[in-house]
Amino acid sequence: MATTADSRVRAGAPLIGPGFVVAIAYVDPGNVATSTAAGVRYGYALLWVVIGTTVLAGMIQYLAAKLGLVTGQSLPEAVRDRLGTPARLAYWAQAELVLVATGLAEVLGGAIALNLLFDVPLLLGGIITATVSTGLLVMRDQAGQRKFEHVVVALLAIVGIGFLAGLVAAPPSDADILSGVTPRYIGPDSLWLMVGMLGATVMPHAVYLHSALAKDRGARASTEGLTRALRTTRADVATAMSLAGLVNLAVLMLAAGALPAMSDVDCLAEAHAAVGEHLGPVFALLFAVGLLASGLASTAVSTHAGAVVMSGLLHKQVPLAARRLFTLVPAIALLTIADDPTRTLVGTQVVLSFGLPFALIPLVILTSRRTLMGSRTNHPAVTAVVWVVTAAVIVLDAGLVWLTVTN
Repeated sequence: MATTADSRVRAGAPLIGPGFVVAIAYVDPGNVATSTAAGVRYGYALLWVVIGTTVLAGMIQYLAAKLGLVTGQSLPEAVRDRLGTPARLAYWAQAELVLVATGLAEVLGGAIALNLLFDVPLLLGGIITATVSTGLLVMRDQAGQRKFEHVVVALLAIVGIGFLAGLVAAPPSDADILSGVTPRYIGPDSLWLMVGMLGATVMPHAVYLHSALAKDRGARASTEGLTRALRTTRADVATAMSLAGLVNLAVLMLAAGALPAMSDVDCLAEAHAAVGEHLGPVFALLFAVGLLASGLASTAVSTHAGAVVMSGLLHKQVPLAARRLFTLVPAIALLTIADDPTRTLVGTQVVLSFGLPFALIPLVILTSRRTLMGSRTNHPAVTAVVWVVTAAVIVLDAGLVWLTVTN
C-alpha cells in the first residue's frame, strides 16, 4: 500500500508548481499598489473585494489548467484554431496591450522597491529590474521549466514573508475584519480602485499561461491518469491561490491598521515610510524586499505568458529574452513620464480588467463544450458563475468609462 501511495505522489509531483508560478502574478506590484491604496483610503471596507476576487481567480485558473490538461492546447492555441486571420490578429493585439500594461506595473514595482532600498532613481531601477528578470528567463531556457518554477516559488515565499510580517506585528481585531467582509458599495470614488483590484487579482495573462503550463504535463494517457492530474491540479491551484489571497489581504489590512488616520498616504513610498514609523525599520525593510521580489518574479512570469500568447496565436516561437525586450521598451518609455508611480500602477491594473473578458469568454465557452472536453466539461453551476463574473467585469469597466467621461 505504501508503494501505491508513493507512486501516486511521484505521479502527481510534476503537476505541482504551475499554480505557484501563476500565483506570483497575483501578488505582483499592481496588487500591492491597489491593496495598499484600498486599505489607506477605505480601511477594511474592501476586504470583501480581495476575498471574492481570490476565490473567483482560483476557479478561473483551474478552468485554464483543465483546458490544457484535457485538450493538450493552451487557451491562445485553442482560440487561434477557431478564429479567422483578422479576428485572430485583433485578439493578439489586445492581449499584447494587456501585457504591456502588466510589464509596466512589474518593472515600475521593482523600480520603486530599489528606490526605497537603495535610493536608486526610478528609471535606472526599472532597467535593473528588467535586466534581472531577463536573467531569470535565460535561466529558464537553459535549466528547464522545473528549475524556473523552483526559483519563482522561492521568490513567492519572500513576497509572503515581506508582507505578512507586518500583519503579524499589527494584527487587526475581529471586529475590523468582520466590518470588511460584507459586500457593500462605498461610492463612485471607490470604483476606480475596485476595478483595479479586480484586474490585479483575476489576470488575463495568468489565464493564458496556466493553460500552457498544464498542457505539457502529459496526463492524457489514460482516464485514471487524467482524473488524478485534475485532482492534483485542484490542490495545486487551491494552495497557491490561498497563499496569494492571504498576501493581498495582509497588504490591505496592514495599510488599514498600521497607517491610521493617514489619508494623505497616496503612494507606496509614503506607505513604506509610514510602516517604518509605526512598526519599525525591520518591517519597512521587509515591505520593500517583498515588493522587490514581487517585481522580479512577476516580470519573468508575465514575459513567459507573452511568449505563450505569441506562440499560440501567431505560431511564432520567440526566445524569452527577446520577448522581454518586446514589452520592455514601452514599459521603460512610460516609466519616464509617470509623474505618480503608484497611481500609474493602479491604472495598469484597470487596463488588465479591460482585457479580462477577452480571456474569460473563450475560456468558459471552450471548457463547456462536450465535443472538446468530453466528460470533463464544466458543471453548469461553474459555467453560470463565470458568465456572471464576466458580465460583472464588463459592467464595471463600462461604469468606469462612464464616470471618467462624465467627470
